[in-house]
Amino acid sequence: MDGTNDSTQSHFILLGFSDRPHLERGILFVVILIAYLLTLLGNTTIILVSRLDPHLHTPMYFFLTHLSFLDLSFTTSSIPQLLYNLHGQDKTISYTGCAIQLFLFLGLGGVECLLLAVMAYDRFVAVCKPLHYMVIMNPRLCLGLVSVAWGCGVANSLIMSPVTLSLPWCGYHKVDHFLCEMPALIRMACINTVAIESTVFVLGVGIVLSPLVFILVSYSYIVRAVLQIPSASGRQKAFNTCGSHLTVVSLFYGNIIYMYMQPGNNSSQDQGKFLTLFYNIVTPLLNPLIYTLRNKEVKGALRRLLLGHREVGRE
Repeated sequence: MDGTNDSTQSHFILLGFSDRPHLERGILFVVILIAYLLTLLGNTTIILVSRLDPHLHTPMYFFLTHLSFLDLSFTTSSIPQLLYNLHGQDKTISYTGCAIQLFLFLGLGGVECLLLAVMAYDRFVAVCKPLHYMVIMNPRLCLGLVSVAWGCGVANSLIMSPVTLSLPWCGYHKVDHFLCEMPALIRMACINTVAIESTVFVLGVGIVLSPLVFILVSYSYIVRAVLQIPSASGRQKAFNTCGSHLTVVSLFYGNIIYMYMQPGNNSSQDQGKFLTLFYNIVTPLLNPLIYTLRNKEVKGALRRLLLGHREVGRE
């Protein structure tokens, strides 16, 4: 490592799990490859089923399609590079590749925060205003809400990616992570990063905590409405409608808050790697399972698509 202030270097080295060579070249590669393939299969299935089955042309499945597309894009932005690095000695990534990875990671993560809030609003209207649901959640509003989520997520990334990439690294090019993630890149900087960490925290409040607060408020109204339903079967149906979304929210926010709502230099690097791996591969893998295993509509749609009209009479 030289002492020059080289912020325009041509490549980085992703150290990943190189301090655990037996882990990364053995079980880790196999597990991640299988999980990635299952993630592709599961989320692609959700998208196809939601678009091909007319019974699922509703606001809930419109949002779920976008969530599955996000998960596909999110894992694909980093997992193929990780598999390549795990499989051989070459652990380099070009500066351009690193910049793209950082932009996608921040942008798609921000979009998912906001999309989960949109899905919470959809569940709020479905439970609390069922008679007006289709009027309120009309196609124009659904498209507008999704557009706002995508726009704000991309805008956040357009702000934070250049700020992070403009930090001076003084010739240091080893990233102690398996992808170009913002906290890892901030830790590499050879200047005091208090100002940028404060900026990250403020933007994190806006794009991470604000949607979470909205989700919690929405579900407080949902719980109050459900408890007022006189029949036990009605309450159970309402809770089942929201249970899948709440599970996904818990998985997503549990990791994202730990990673981004604390100063970069104070977080455990090993914990950060495994939490990012969980957030990057396990959560997108579980989301399709969560939405299908507990959802009779999706399972019915799968049967109709796989077996054709033979199952229609049994629905």
